[in-house]
Parts: sequence; C-alpha cells; structure tokens
Amino acid sequence: MILEMKVPSPGESITEVEIAEWLVEDGDYVEKDQAIAEVDSDKATLELPAEESGIITLKAEVGDAVNVGEVVCLIDTDGEKPGGASKGADTASEGGDEGSGSDAEKDLDKQREKTPDKAESEKAPQPKQAKESYASGATSPAAKKILAEKNIDATSVKGGGRDGRIMKEDAVNAVPSMGTPTGGNRGESRSKLSMLRRKVAERLVDVKNETAMLTTFNEVNMSSIFELRNKYKDDFKEKHGVGLGFMSF
Repeated sequence: MILEMKVPSPGESITEVEIAEWLVEDGDYVEKDQAIAEVDSDKATLELPAEESGIITLKAEVGDAVNVGEVVCLIDTDGEKPGGASKGADTASEGGDEGSGSDAEKDLDKQREKTPDKAESEKAPQPKQAKESYASGATSPAAKKILAEKNIDATSVKGGGRDGRIMKEDAVNAVPSMGTPTGGNRGESRSKLSMLRRKVAERLVDVKNETAMLTTFNEVNMSSIFELRNKYKDDFKEKHGVGLGFMSF
C-alpha cells in the first residue's frame, strides 16, 4: 500500500512551511515514527516523523515551500526491509534433506584437514564496517542553531543521542577547534533566510512603514524661570540641602 505523507499543521495561522533538511534519502527504508525531515515554519523548526514503515519516495526538495496538507513523500508499506531476502534464503537452505547435509559436512572436514592454514585464516576476525543509521551525524534543530552561532562544523562534533544524533547538550559542550589564524581578510557568504527570519524581517518592515517616524522641536522663553531660580536658589539650598534645578519648575 502506498501511503501519502502530508505536511501536518504546525500551529494556528500557519499555512506554509519550508523543507529545511531531509534526514533520509530517496529509496531508503524507514521505520515508523523515525524522523525523516526537518521543516521550518514562521515560528519554529519541527521534525516530521514517518507515519508507517516502508520504502520512502521523496516528492519535495530541500528549500521548497509547501502548503500545510500537501504531499511531501510517499511510503510503500509493502516494501521489504533490506536484509530480509538473504534471511529467507538462509532459512530455505537450512531446510534441505539430511543426507545432502551430511555429505557436505564430510567434504568440509576433509578440506579442513588438507588445508589447515586456510581454515585458520578464514576464522580470523575481519574488521567490521561501521553501520551508519539515518541519525548518524544528524543534528537536532536546537543543536544546529548553537553550532551555527559558535561557527562549529557539525562533522567535528560527536553525537551523544540515539544512533549518534547530535543533541543540544553536545552542541553546548562543543569547543571550536583552534585553527591557524587566517589574517584580517573576511570571507563573504550568502545563505537563504529561514521562514522564521523572513517573517521577522517582514514584521520589522511593516512596523517601519506603518509607524510615524518624526521629531518635534518646541521653543520656550525661560528668561523668567532663570530669574526666579537665581533669586531663590541659595535660600532653597540652605533650607532643603539640595540645589534648585530647572526640572523643579
């Protein structure tokens, strides 16, 4: 069965989100409730979990703006998990007749007696390849923001979350590497604003355009105030212990 994954409503008054990052690739097998994508809204960055297990087909690219309720990916729930076919083949081979199995064991014993060195070499442990899951090296939204503020590459941080996922605590404890000083020249780079940043910018521009920005100048003849202050400032100082300022008038 093909399941359509639609963008859920992240909150009231939000009608559009942006695909910030896909945590899986097209054609991968995903588990139910596995985080498959991160989406940016006007208010926050949210994770999109898989509704069922199966083979995923992506229908949107990173950076695409999609409406709430729009299909972003398909999940084939009938798709088999990688490694299932080989397990079935092993089960089928184990169900062979006992006679052929006995003959094979005898031939194997003879071969081991003739070539002991080869058998020993086959028993030697082989280096295991690290199996990376979907979360290996993935960064949570909060951790991504902290690493960006510290100017730290996520690949240099070891994740302490599930399957090596980089969490907020890992980003807080991360220390920038002390590289070689690059001099006084500063590089320039341009990056697309997130939906949250764009919404903040729109609000600031609206306030600037809708609010009256003006300065008022008022002229006042204070000659009589100066005369009155000069007349009573000494008596006021002697009686109250403080000077008579213009703010008192």
